[in-house]
Amino acid sequence: MRVGYVQFNPVFGARQINFKKVQKLLKNVQADLLVLPELFATGYTFTSKQESHDLAEETGEETTIFLQNLAKDTGAVIVAGLPLKKQDKVYNAAIIVNDHEVIGMYEKIHLFNKEKLWFSPGDEGFKVFDIRPWKLGVMICWDWIFPESSRTLALMGADLIAHPTNLVLPYCQKAMTTRCIENHIFAITANRYGSEARGDDKFEFGGQSQITNPWGEVLSSGPKTGDSVDVIEIDPALSRDKKLTPLNDLLTDRREKYYRIS
Repeated sequence: MRVGYVQFNPVFGARQINFKKVQKLLKNVQADLLVLPELFATGYTFTSKQESHDLAEETGEETTIFLQNLAKDTGAVIVAGLPLKKQDKVYNAAIIVNDHEVIGMYEKIHLFNKEKLWFSPGDEGFKVFDIRPWKLGVMICWDWIFPESSRTLALMGADLIAHPTNLVLPYCQKAMTTRCIENHIFAITANRYGSEARGDDKFEFGGQSQITNPWGEVLSSGPKTGDSVDVIEIDPALSRDKKLTPLNDLLTDRREKYYRIS
C-alpha cells in the first residue's frame, strides 16, 4: 500500500489558489492513500463565527468535487480537512473520498483554543472506514493529545490513522511515536507550514509532516518550512498483531476496571 502526505502553506479564504497549489504538488503522483492538512482549502485563523459559516461547505460542494477529481488523478483515497456545514452548525471536519463517492466524514471531537468559538464539537464519535482490504481511522490535529483518540481507533480495528493537522505546538510529532507504539498502528500526520496573522492572532505552523510505523519509527518527515509530498510503501497488516511479547497483547491485556475513577 502506497501512502503519503501533502504539506503546503494555504492562503486564508482562497480556495481556488489552494486547490491549484495542491494540484501542482500532486502532479504525476500516484498512491493508495493521501492525507492533506486540516482546513486545507480555507486556512485556519478565523476571526468570527460568521466567517466560519461563510467559508463552510456541505458535502458535495466545491471542495468535495475538487478532492474527487484529485482522487481520480492520483488513484488515491483522499483524506482532507474542511469546515463542514450541517444544518445550522459548522464543524472542523475531515472528508474521506475516492474518485466516485464520499466514503465518510469525521467531525473533530477535541477543539483547540479559539476553535471552540468558531466550531461545534463533533458528537458522532470516532469512526473507522472500511477501505478494503484495510481499515482507516481518522482524527484531526488536537485529538492527538488525548490518548483515548488513537486507542479508540485501534480498538475499533483501524490498521492506520489519517491525521490532518494545523500544528502550532511543537509536541505532536514526538508524541505520535508513542501513540503508534502503544496501539501498534501506522499514522500519517499531514501538517501545514507558514504563518497566518488575522485579527488578534498570529499562528506559526510547524510543518514536519510525518509517517510513523507501529514500532514508533518515523518512516518519513517533512521539513519545518516548505512544500513537501512524500509517498512510501507500507504493509497495513503489520498493525494487526498487537503482541509485544508472546505473552503480552496491547489490547487484550487491558484491565479496564482499574482505569475507572469511582
